[in-house]
Amino acid sequence: MITVDPQLLNLRPGQKVLDLGCGEGRHAIHLLASETVEVVGMDLDFDDVRTARERAQPFVEDTQSPGRLLLGVGDGLQLPFADDTFDVVICSEVLEHIHDYSGVLAEIDRVVKPAGIFAASVPAYFPEWVCWKLSTEYHNVEGGHIRIFRERQLRSRIEKLGHHYFARHRAHALHAPFWWLKCLLWNRPDSRLLAAYHRLLVWDLMQRPLFTRLLEKILNPILGKSVVLYFVKPATGSALPANESIDVFTAGEGAA
Repeated sequence: MITVDPQLLNLRPGQKVLDLGCGEGRHAIHLLASETVEVVGMDLDFDDVRTARERAQPFVEDTQSPGRLLLGVGDGLQLPFADDTFDVVICSEVLEHIHDYSGVLAEIDRVVKPAGIFAASVPAYFPEWVCWKLSTEYHNVEGGHIRIFRERQLRSRIEKLGHHYFARHRAHALHAPFWWLKCLLWNRPDSRLLAAYHRLLVWDLMQRPLFTRLLEKILNPILGKSVVLYFVKPATGSALPANESIDVFTAGEGAA
């Protein structure tokens, strides 16, 4: 389940993409399997990176996968990359977890090339606000959400770095009611109703029926759980070649 729309990233063969806060690898693996680019997935959580590596392995072994994937553990406040390294940076569902999110944005600005694309997604304000109202535990768990962004707040903060906003959309409307229900039943994780809704979401993800695709498209502008903003850094840049492989590194080891 990806949140960022690859069609808005203006991807070209040989480009280098950073998936910052890659988690278990959903965007990084999607690009590995679908685009002729070099993807670097980085996260602070070693267990998530290890899971991403395991999930990516079948795609790495598949000779039809066009991309190259590197996975690593590192801190978004101190990225182990030279200035102007990446043609595209994705930071999806990350900034709401970080106290110094402005510091992360500054690092993203540093490593993205001139004319590079930056895509940021965070939980949309209203669906997230409902979750906070329904459950204190939802955002007080370790590693949980520490803020609710207003879209104009995040857009303004990134534009102040000099990046030009050019597109936005909402995503995952069918997931918003699931999280409301999960928050309402936080102390009843074995609820049959919650389990049934989860099975529905998994079925929708795997089968992608036309009805639910159309329903979510209609509902996204109102109930979309995530908001995605797209920016371009001024001026021009270059790209690097891509191959098919996977590696794991830690910050400071073969990452420049």
